[in-house]
Amino acid sequence: MSRAAQAGVDRLTPRSGRTVNMLDEVTRATFDVIADVTFSGRAGLDRASVHAAIEAYGAAAGKMSFLDVLGAPSWVPRPARMRSAPALQAMKDLADQSITDRATGVANDPPDLLDLLLSGAHDGKGLSQIDLRDNLLAFIVAGHETTALTLAWALYLCGFDQQVQTRARHEARDVLQGRAATAADVAKLPYIRQVIDETMRLYPPAAFLSRVAREPDELCGAQVLPGDIVTIPVYAVHRHQHLWQRPDHFDPENFADPKSIRRYSYLPFGDGPRICIGARFAVQEAVIILSTLLSRFRFAPVPGKTPKPSLIITLRPEGGVWLSVTPA
Repeated sequence: MSRAAQAGVDRLTPRSGRTVNMLDEVTRATFDVIADVTFSGRAGLDRASVHAAIEAYGAAAGKMSFLDVLGAPSWVPRPARMRSAPALQAMKDLADQSITDRATGVANDPPDLLDLLLSGAHDGKGLSQIDLRDNLLAFIVAGHETTALTLAWALYLCGFDQQVQTRARHEARDVLQGRAATAADVAKLPYIRQVIDETMRLYPPAAFLSRVAREPDELCGAQVLPGDIVTIPVYAVHRHQHLWQRPDHFDPENFADPKSIRRYSYLPFGDGPRICIGARFAVQEAVIILSTLLSRFRFAPVPGKTPKPSLIITLRPEGGVWLSVTPA
């Protein structure tokens, strides 16, 4: 685990023994990780600016405009999206400045993500300034918020099921022996990986996927025309009674044998040629942070603070994930 991630976990220590919004805590940790991977610890995007832009975009994108219903062209301004524009532009400006500063500076050894993107822009692959910025922002936004949501839901489920939490803690302590986890430990933490997988089954951060049809087709007797939007309800697929035994029950044993999972019944990262490029990174990061947290702390639910799933773009726990945190 990067120094940034360890710092994010260590930040919990003085607050242990109190009721804590774990969504805030793990979001700080995952943002530190993505900033470290992207900027090698140098000055980069401000966390508050990024989150303001994410929330503004989510609020706008999650609302259906009357102009959408009428089929108005995308270039016709939508009021909600206009209101979110300043926050989004601020984030783009910060990214542009980071790219400019790095282009005139010295690359890292080993290179970070920004170095790799810049090298792609200079080796004939045709990455423009806009391409660089959009790829950088996509990695930052998608690479930390979704992992933070997975960790927050995982901690909630572990607080709900103390037996699972105890088994995961024993595994983490046997492997870590008091230290923070690293990438080399992930393969030695199979049960914690099962907890992460089961969490993403019950509470997939990307709870639906949409694709635009390029050719005519037929799905379950319904005609699909070019340009139609086909949406896959991932949340519903993950809880379908014909695909899973006890689909609403939290049971990490569902993933004891990954080969037993039927393809397309489990889609936390999508599937096919457009599967999430950061899937392995996200799972590794989640296992590292969760194992380190469980080895150090005990989590218990707070009466009256049960998180309510709220789907806009991602599946967020409305009001946060409040847990009682004590030293383990």
